[in-house]
Amino acid sequence: MRIGLISDTRVSRAQEVPIQVARALGGVELILHAGGIFVPEVLDWLERIAPVKAVGRTMGDRSERPQFFETECTGDPRVAKQQVFQIEGHTIGLAHELYLPRMSDDILPGVLKARRRPDESLAMMIEEFFGTAVDIVVFGRTLYAMVEEHQGMLFINPGSPSLPRNLRKLGSVAILDLTPVRRDARLIDLSAFS
Repeated sequence: MRIGLISDTRVSRAQEVPIQVARALGGVELILHAGGIFVPEVLDWLERIAPVKAVGRTMGDRSERPQFFETECTGDPRVAKQQVFQIEGHTIGLAHELYLPRMSDDILPGVLKARRRPDESLAMMIEEFFGTAVDIVVFGRTLYAMVEEHQGMLFINPGSPSLPRNLRKLGSVAILDLTPVRRDARLIDLSAFS
């Protein structure tokens, strides 16, 4: 199964999602959005490509206040605080904010390798976070794209399509290819689809 991964779209209208996202995710069978959704219409836009599951909160604006505020995406069956999926024999944990006990840093590229002490089991921290063992972790929030493997688990942050590393420019998404015996993830630079 081919799965599109995206996070931190962080746009105020669905029309602001870079069109390159549709090109990069063409042909996927499912899209997992790892949060950072400002408006739920972004999920509708993505569903024109493939079915969508998402986590985190959506942002909306109140008529009495023009600035954004956080609100749960109440009633939208596509969105939950976090989700766990069984797909092709793999267990995928999906979260927006991946805060692990005993790790004070954001999960950025290289941090898991640098900060892990020998007496700590990353697998136990992940199981505690999701409430079950997973072998693939998809998350967002940091705006830093990464694909890393640690202790038999694959960690993927697709970055942001429009705000990578907090810079207003084209960013990235990711593709996860799964079979019962294989899992491959790769980051997709959206500028290749310009």
